[in-house]
Amino acid sequence: MATIQKRLRFRATFGGNGSTVEAKSFSREAEARRWLAEREREALEAGTPRDDLKAEINQRASYRVMVRLQSRPTQYATFKRKTDAKHWGQQTEEAIREGRYFATAEAKKHTLAELIERYEREVLSQKSESKRRDQERHLRWWKDRIGTRTLSDVTSALVSEYRSVLVSETTVGGKKRSPATVNRYLTSLSHAFAVAAREWEWLGQSPVRNVKKLREPRGRVRFLSDEERSRLLAACQVADDSRLYVLVVLAVSTGARQGELLRLRWPDIDLRRGVAVLHQTKNDERRALPLTGLALAVLTERSKVRRLDTDLVFANSEGQPIFPRKAWEDALRAAQIEDFRFHDLRHSAASYLAMSGATLAEIAEVLGHKTLAMVKRYSHLTDLHTSKVVARMNEKIFGSQH
Repeated sequence: MATIQKRLRFRATFGGNGSTVEAKSFSREAEARRWLAEREREALEAGTPRDDLKAEINQRASYRVMVRLQSRPTQYATFKRKTDAKHWGQQTEEAIREGRYFATAEAKKHTLAELIERYEREVLSQKSESKRRDQERHLRWWKDRIGTRTLSDVTSALVSEYRSVLVSETTVGGKKRSPATVNRYLTSLSHAFAVAAREWEWLGQSPVRNVKKLREPRGRVRFLSDEERSRLLAACQVADDSRLYVLVVLAVSTGARQGELLRLRWPDIDLRRGVAVLHQTKNDERRALPLTGLALAVLTERSKVRRLDTDLVFANSEGQPIFPRKAWEDALRAAQIEDFRFHDLRHSAASYLAMSGATLAEIAEVLGHKTLAMVKRYSHLTDLHTSKVVARMNEKIFGSQH
């Protein structure tokens, strides 16, 4: 319950013509009067005429509120007006009973920079390198912009304002951020706030929770036609960098991401069984890549000339897993292929699976997606296969009717 105590303070002021004015506050009037008497005596002894001396006491009241609830720390506050004291006491008691008060109090103690630093130290450090790198970049952006704000000052309106900054500003590369990229920045901040609210109790709820994400365009589905695939493979086969041809063949045949292939090591590959194990994937789960046909053949051939200074399958001349960017771009030009990225080889693999009759669940399993949401972009390619399945079912049930 809340209790209010009235407290009186007595402010004594003493001075004379041409002398410095002194002032001091006391909790009791008698103390204030004694202090003035001493100042007056000192001034008279110094030769100051009594008529030039000025002394006065002003009484001021304040109201100290104490809110005490069982098993909760007692809260105090002081106000000049009794009505303000009563209002604060009622509001604080209600907030404590509802579990809101201490989260708000904590939010005033910590800045966003402190939240991000603790999140990086305790949470982000446990994630894979690829995920950590992206989130660190996102959180660094938020920290540089509003890191000095206390958590209580980081509102949904403020996050929404800086979401607009993300959209409008030009990046180091001279480009604008896509809606998908802006949403990733929001997601990184949202998870940091969620941990702070749920586990650390630094605030009641995340301010990002009420910020609407940008609408993203439908996922890109650019895949190689049969003619383009033949031209690209031919160009890669004569590329200056011998790694490129093997990388492209594996990407098309397995649907693996560029980073996953570059991190592949010889101990992770069993050529006899025809399988490669990816230990570092985007969703932090191990995934096995089936190796058959051309993919198995080119890897077997590459294994005969593997390097001794590293067990990386696709290390560059310096032993680093760096993508052969120049060789890739040269191959695209030689094959006369436009508007195509290495990641589109993954789309190509998924599209070929869809057109070969694979279900969305099977495509998701091959690509390593936990849900079907990411593979629905290929659903239109399975329509023809689905029609054929339905046709076969009807023919079996009803027979061939003309």
